[in-house]
Amino acid sequence: MKTIKDLDIVALTEDLEATHFETKESIKLYKGQVGTVVMEFEGSAFEVEFSDQDGTTYAMETIAATMLMLLHYELVEFVEVGSPMNFVTHR
Repeated sequence: MKTIKDLDIVALTEDLEATHFETKESIKLYKGQVGTVVMEFEGSAFEVEFSDQDGTTYAMETIAATMLMLLHYELVEFVEVGSPMNFVTHR
């Protein structure tokens, strides 16, 4: 299983209360919200930047690894014939 590292794209696996990056107002980030890892804290937590489609940051939060899912953009193909649960990604 691939581990999360700097500059990976991740998504939240649950809702999270956060602080707006500029206004400092309370906001809610929802399960599935996509962000970019900008720093790792010994594998147990990550600083994640959440930005809109224009690249404007609206939140920067430290999030436990258990609350993040790594997103994959690579092609996925079967490794073993007859075993549809075994996959490998290609780069």
